Amino acid sequence: MNPKNNDILKTYVITTENAIDAVFSSDIAPETSVSEAMRYSLEAGGKRIRPSLVMEFCRVVSGDYKKSTDAAVAIEMIHTFSLIHDDLPCMDNDDFRRGKPSCHKQFSESTALLAGDALENLAFKVILASGYDDGIKSRLLSELSDATARMIDGQVKDLSFLERESVSERELLEMYSLKTCALIECSTVMGCICGGADETKIASAREYAHNLGLAFQIRDDILDIIGDEKELGKPIGSDADNQKITIASVMGIEKASELAEKYSNDALDKLESFENNDFLKDLTKSLLERYK
Repeated sequence: MNPKNNDILKTYVITTENAIDAVFSSDIAPETSVSEAMRYSLEAGGKRIRPSLVMEFCRVVSGDYKKSTDAAVAIEMIHTFSLIHDDLPCMDNDDFRRGKPSCHKQFSESTALLAGDALENLAFKVILASGYDDGIKSRLLSELSDATARMIDGQVKDLSFLERESVSERELLEMYSLKTCALIECSTVMGCICGGADETKIASAREYAHNLGLAFQIRDDILDIIGDEKELGKPIGSDADNQKITIASVMGIEKASELAEKYSNDALDKLESFENNDFLKDLTKSLLERYK
């Protein structure tokens, strides 16, 4: 990203992390034995892409990203809960996340399970305790609930594929649309809601995020085969080790790369519906050309 846009991203990251700290200093955060595990995973060094999308879409439709801070924190908590559970031995069984031991390795499997559950619950409490008016709260909670349910359905489909010898490209893309795209779509839509966008803008944001999510997941599949473990901060080859079927393994690296580029271009095209979209274009390109 260019220096100006990189500074904007840093602002969103700092805003998100300060807001997370504020939640854990408030009376809405749980004072339980799993709190340390919750914060460990939340503070494990993620790129904060989803909360940044919330804040940027709020900015481009309203001019003030700070209106969406609580929604940004909520989506990051849901995302982190999904990662904690995704790493568990009963799921992907990954020992590292973002270059650090996964939650269940740093603490215990039971603690990680409960930390994920607690983060999911806390995300909804953050919205309920926010200063949004009741109409916005209702819309945000509906989007967050629907996206979480879709993401879980995607994980169910992903696990069901382990029992099969072959999976079609269409089935894989449908699963990605749920497991990966749901929270990215939710991020953009929540930002638009916080900024008071109309339904046309919300629909464009959702379509952008859908294409971004597909491109991002396909790119992730490719990196699991050809990436560098030190750069990625997680094991390479875990999909093959876990006998997971992915677009990259079905289509091959070259065709999968072409498909990722198609969805990337579709995502960028959808950004033309928004003024002041330079940051979003730069962020999109950096995500889809990444090696980390």
